[in-house]
Amino acid sequence: MGAATLSPVAAIANAQNGSAMSVKEIRNLDYTILLCKKMKETRAFYKDVMGFPIELDRENWVSFRVGATLLTLRPRGPGPAWDDGPALSGSAAIQLAFRVPLPAVDACHAELVAKGVPIIREPTDLPAWRHRTLFFRDPEDNVIEIYAEY
Repeated sequence: MGAATLSPVAAIANAQNGSAMSVKEIRNLDYTILLCKKMKETRAFYKDVMGFPIELDRENWVSFRVGATLLTLRPRGPGPAWDDGPALSGSAAIQLAFRVPLPAVDACHAELVAKGVPIIREPTDLPAWRHRTLFFRDPEDNVIEIYAEY
């Protein structure tokens, strides 16, 4: 197959790597996108409560730097290449888990309580998982876990 018959994506891949890559060779998660009905509140939560630094801030796209990845917010609904459809009322769409050192689980709990964040489950040891874990929700009702391994 010549370069003239390759799709634009395949042509770029060939130009960059010299060969195509298989899906099973993917080794990185670059960013996660949360679909939001409450962009303003959710942006404030991840900026002010979680304290994540903003990488990109646009009206309909906000990215926070979390280590080597981005946590991105965008409005739920149709976009240039997608239509998310309706969210199910009362159900989480995603659970985000953030690993911290063991003493930090209780410190994070105290900080979240001081900021008025409702806690789903206070710090709890889960011996079968060898985790100490804490659960709460963001303004979109997504479940957030802060955990440590022991």
